Amino acid sequence: MNGIHITDIEAAINFWRTKAPSADGAALPPPTRALAEVYAVMAFERRHDIDEAAMPEAALLAWLIWYQSTPDTPCIAICSTSQGDEVCKGCGRTFAEVQYWTEMQPVQKRATWRRITREGTSWRFNKYAERAAENRAVPGG
Repeated sequence: MNGIHITDIEAAINFWRTKAPSADGAALPPPTRALAEVYAVMAFERRHDIDEAAMPEAALLAWLIWYQSTPDTPCIAICSTSQGDEVCKGCGRTFAEVQYWTEMQPVQKRATWRRITREGTSWRFNKYAERAAENRAVPGG
């Protein structure tokens, strides 16, 4: 199931806490409250994902506004799928994910982002980190 992961709900709550802080320090503004209610139920039921269709309208709208603030694509302009690789060495997406990215829904895109971040094997996550470590190891680097 490609559901909305609890970490995305949490990120959206934090986004809204910054964007629309509580006026009195106690009452949550509507978008934050809608997301917090979903988060609380998920935590209570020990669920990691919620189906998009099960999200209350206000919570889904608040989540989608947060989603619009996130990077759309993990692409780093080094696409090895164009050279025949099934999984891109640059971003970690499969050939199908690269091909259909513009047609994918936000929930599907976030599921892909979660997977490639969790795997952390693409150059997006390791090649540049390795280069930075090498530069720190070289005197004056």
